[in-house]
Amino acid sequence: MAPTAGMFVEVFSPLQEYTKVNVEPVGKWFENFHIIKAKEYDHHDTLGSSEEDEDEDESSEELEVEENSEYLRKLDPKEWKNQDHYAVLGLKKVRILAKDSHIKKAFRKKVLVHHPDKRRNAGENVKDLDRDYFTCITKAYEILGNPTKRQSYDSVDPEFDDDVPPVNNHSKEHFFKIFGPIFEANARWSNKKPVPLLGNKNSTVKEVDDFYSFWYDFDSWREFSYLDEEEKEKGENREERKWIEKQNKIARQKHKKDEMARIRQLVDNAYACDPRIIKFKEEEKRRKLAQKKARVEAARKKIEEDQRRKQEALEEEQRKKEKEEEEAKLKREKEKKEKDAIKKLQKREKKLLQQICEKNNYFASDDETKISHLKEVDKLCNLLSLQKLQDLNAALQKEDDSNKKNVFLQEVDSLKQQMELEKEQLIASSQRSASNTEDKKANQKPWSPADLQLLVKGVNLFPAGTNNRWEVIVAFMAQHSTSNVKRTAKEVLAKAKELQKRSGGLREEINKSAYENLEKNQKQIPVAVKDQSAPTERFEVQEDSPSAWTAEEQQRLEQALKTYPSSTAERWEKIAACIPGRDKKECMKRYKDLVEMVKAKKAAQATAASKAKK
Repeated sequence: MAPTAGMFVEVFSPLQEYTKVNVEPVGKWFENFHIIKAKEYDHHDTLGSSEEDEDEDESSEELEVEENSEYLRKLDPKEWKNQDHYAVLGLKKVRILAKDSHIKKAFRKKVLVHHPDKRRNAGENVKDLDRDYFTCITKAYEILGNPTKRQSYDSVDPEFDDDVPPVNNHSKEHFFKIFGPIFEANARWSNKKPVPLLGNKNSTVKEVDDFYSFWYDFDSWREFSYLDEEEKEKGENREERKWIEKQNKIARQKHKKDEMARIRQLVDNAYACDPRIIKFKEEEKRRKLAQKKARVEAARKKIEEDQRRKQEALEEEQRKKEKEEEEAKLKREKEKKEKDAIKKLQKREKKLLQQICEKNNYFASDDETKISHLKEVDKLCNLLSLQKLQDLNAALQKEDDSNKKNVFLQEVDSLKQQMELEKEQLIASSQRSASNTEDKKANQKPWSPADLQLLVKGVNLFPAGTNNRWEVIVAFMAQHSTSNVKRTAKEVLAKAKELQKRSGGLREEINKSAYENLEKNQKQIPVAVKDQSAPTERFEVQEDSPSAWTAEEQQRLEQALKTYPSSTAERWEKIAACIPGRDKKECMKRYKDLVEMVKAKKAAQATAASKAKK
């Protein structure tokens, strides 16, 4: 509704600038527009007023435009979208290879022959221009003369064969003849130029790899907007045009997806049928097999070489061993011979000494002396070395009969002195050893009964498996000992082992005294049931005391403490009721003892840990 005089117009926002829009004629005006354009082309052709067009015609290549009047007369302008635009302009054979100049030239020729005015002048009765086939010619030029529209039409060229050869023996036998032209035809869709060709049977591995890599990553410009069922401009309003555009976009994406699947299927089928791929795979298989055989052979040779070296090393070692054994044998034989020679010499010297002594009646005047000297002769033969025997025999043979006795007796006295000296040295050595042992024992710090009781308690309080067990026991004893004697973990361990090795009565007496002392100090040790099947490092407490807590009573107390927490009314009466034979006072005392034991244990462990860190 246009504003009239007296009306109030209110503007809430600034007006935007006018937008320039290109408007194309449609319907009846579209046909009239192209008729006018055709007349302009006719006018330029007949009068030759456009030098530019003449130059273009002269420079364009010679192109034969097909005359197809019968085909044109059968066309229906309403079905222009299904017509072959190249055939309409007489370029059916050239099609996508036709240049822009060829399309212009073909259109002009068609206008000169089939324009309604030309046909009327030729005597043809042209009545209904709306249904005249000349509209199809102008439509064909409108499509092919516009690069964007021509690309859209070329993408769905009805003459293009979209078939993909199957994978069969025929395709494999005539691979290059079948797939070569197909790849050349599909190369028109590529955005990347140049497009590698299929090649031949002599193509290298690199050429074949480059070909399939290019086609597996094929970038196609083919689009399918020409197949849109409805034109966006036909929408009555913005929402309807938007909906039409959305539907067209979905259809184009589906066609594009099918096209890429077709290209992929074409490449897959070609790859499966390509005899070069089969040859390359067989060559690669042979190469890998040869490499594997080479590796196996190299491994075999290496094993053989290692075995040969090991064998040579073993043989060399065996030869060295045999040589060493032979040398040792020779050495033993030599030593044996030397020993035998020495034995023979000793035997001879002993016999000579005995003969000399016997010849001189053993240098004795009576039988008693003779018997004594016989014993001395045996000692000399058994104890003197070969050299001394030889020296003694030489001296006896050299001296006169009056001096032989003195030489004999001097040698006897010398042997006695040597034996006495060796005896004294042996006694002194044994005395020194005994003295060292006694000093070592004297240096050890004595163990008082209180320390033994603490040791028993520590062993029971910190069982096997405790971290740094003996250091913890030492720390525990240092905290509670009154003797102020510092002991090491080694001393404590040795003493514990000594107590375990003692007789049962002694150990029982120590355990009993320790238990009684713990009773007095209210630091009682929990009773453990002794397992007779395996040894233990714990000192067991006898249960003959009526106040000692058994393992069963201890378990009942622990369970009752969990069952009745500190917030329970009359807690200790209920706890005592759960333990037959124990009253409230005994239960409370036992609980305090356990608390003290836990505190002492934690303190000892903390002390041992701090010492270990230092």
